[in-house]
Parts: sequence; structure tokens; C-alpha cells
Amino acid sequence: MAATTYLLLTILLAASATFITRALPFVLLKRVADHPLLIFLGRFLPPMLMVLLLLYSIKNENFLSRGFLPELISLSAVFILHVLLRNPLVSILGGTALFMSISQSGLFPG
Repeated sequence: MAATTYLLLTILLAASATFITRALPFVLLKRVADHPLLIFLGRFLPPMLMVLLLLYSIKNENFLSRGFLPELISLSAVFILHVLLRNPLVSILGGTALFMSISQSGLFPG
């Protein structure tokens, strides 16, 4: 089998598997979509996962060092942007841009 054919078949297989794993829950759970547990999980699971990711990312930080200030400033900016604008994309992009600009400026050496 030619390398190009092998590569194309691999990509097609990976894309098909990804599509099936994304679509399968919607097909299987169509009848129980209004179940209270699914409604609860749909509403509260994304914020809980974000808090979990946040806690995991700062678990080894030394909060008393100056090296933590860029993270703290950026986290505060994300919180303020989200409270004011209620737009997760703007909050995440704004906090990321602020963090990158602060960390690249060298104001707070680790």
C-alpha cells in the first residue's frame, strides 16, 4: 500500500471514530434528554470542570512568591471580565493575553 493511501486511510479512520464518539451520546440519549440528572449535569458539570482544572493548575504554586503574581493578576482579570461581560470566550482570551504579556515582559521573575 502506498504511503499516501495509508495516510489517507488513517486520517479517514480517525475522523470517523471521532465523529462516532461525538454523535453516539446524542443518538443513544435522545429519549432521556429531559431527565433531571442530565439537565443537572448539563448545567453544572462545565463550571465544576473549570474549577477542577483551575485547582489542578495551581496546586503546586507557592502563593507567597512573586512568581505567582502573573497568574493571580490574570485570574482576577478573567473573573472580572466574566462578571462584567458574561462572555466566556472574551474572559478566557483576555486573561490569556494578559498572562502572556505579563510573563513575557519579565516584570515578575520566578
